Amino acid sequence: MRSALPESADAANRPAFLFRGQPELTVEASPLSTDIPTAQLLLLRPSDRSDKPHLPVRGDLAHIGLAGRYFVPHYAVPMAHVLKSNGMLRGAGKAEGAELRTLDAGEVFDVLDMSGGWAWGQAKSDLLVGYVEMTVLEPAA
Repeated sequence: MRSALPESADAANRPAFLFRGQPELTVEASPLSTDIPTAQLLLLRPSDRSDKPHLPVRGDLAHIGLAGRYFVPHYAVPMAHVLKSNGMLRGAGKAEGAELRTLDAGEVFDVLDMSGGWAWGQAKSDLLVGYVEMTVLEPAA
């Protein structure tokens, strides 16, 4: 049986994802894709979460740029959104969630997951990870 993988190394630089009207997103273009191991991955110990407030990874999902460094069931490509009005970045997807900081109108928030009226992702300006109410977000142009 012939492998479905490309035979040439150049194929690794082909777009990982294509979205209509958006620039190509290659694995190399991912903002977190530096120092990805090329050898076989082994699970030796729990993942290092020392920079958790700025690390877009949780038990079920992680930023696509963390593939190969963090093992989770799913990886997501960030979807840039802009705040329509000031909003609160919270530690949990609920109104009682810890307040991390205020996000200003016009600020970019990279959404990795949407559920129950909340978006989980990362503020573009300081890379802080948390939840924002979907009502204050709109897709970036």
